[in-house]
Amino acid sequence: MPTEEIELPTEGIDPQRLPLPEATQPLKILWQYVIVLLAIHAFALLALLPYMFTWSGVLLAILGHFTFGMLGITIGYHRLLTHRGFACPKWLEHTFAVFGMCNLQDSPARWVAIHRMHHQHSDHQPDPHSPLANFLWGHVGWVVCRHRDLDRTSHYERYVRDLLRDPFYLRLERRGGWFFVFLAHAVLIAVAGALFGYWASGGVTSESIRYGYSWAVWAVAVRTVFVLHGTWAVNSLSHVFGYRNYETRDNSRNNWLVALFSHGEGWHNNHHAQPRAAAHGHRWYEFDMSWRVIQLLEAVGLAKDVVRPKANAAAEE
Repeated sequence: MPTEEIELPTEGIDPQRLPLPEATQPLKILWQYVIVLLAIHAFALLALLPYMFTWSGVLLAILGHFTFGMLGITIGYHRLLTHRGFACPKWLEHTFAVFGMCNLQDSPARWVAIHRMHHQHSDHQPDPHSPLANFLWGHVGWVVCRHRDLDRTSHYERYVRDLLRDPFYLRLERRGGWFFVFLAHAVLIAVAGALFGYWASGGVTSESIRYGYSWAVWAVAVRTVFVLHGTWAVNSLSHVFGYRNYETRDNSRNNWLVALFSHGEGWHNNHHAQPRAAAHGHRWYEFDMSWRVIQLLEAVGLAKDVVRPKANAAAEE
């Protein structure tokens, strides 16, 4: 995490008056992001066509939500790379990072930089994605608008020097390397679907093609869109709706619905109170699947130095 801190007010947050980050002015649309996001959403809508439905495609979409969404984003990008809530072997860390890139959420280093900046300035003007500016901005607007402090690696490297010391992450910053990881995984899933369809149908070419399309739509597009909105909802809904266990300098809230669809990330007020803790659910009824997985990794010797929440009376009521 960056060592430099900016003194921010702890009171007086007005949801109607928080301006957009100064670094986004004047607003400039990043059309490459808009086009890619519209394309993946449009492709996901093909799931409404009966031709695209296969039970294997739906099952893989669900499994992918856990594999790529939970292991890649929630555990990998967030709790491991951003906050160093635990440590694990480099091969496993890099595997989680690869899974994270399969969700169309940018490179590991840029994702981490944005999130660390969010914690530094949460719900104050420099925050890259506070919904207190406006809800749409907090959910997706910030993704498709230029931010001068985040548009180049040289601008945000001060937030992620620890990551960029690793050549693996540094290479991914060059020429959009992370995006080609996403494309490669999408092609592999579609090809695997075609091969499975060929085998399952006894060599019927038309079924092979249908299964290839089905897996591309369900196991890639639908799953990616679901994970995207789950992550964005943490930034938007969990700063507007929910309850608070802790007094923090921001408007972070615990939202059970977001927690359900984001594998525990919706216990957001708990997280902002203790950012490094690998467990986000602090009360007995705040189920956090990602934390259970980290505990399992610890039990089998693949996770160490696991940061646990500090005892707090408010969380034990």
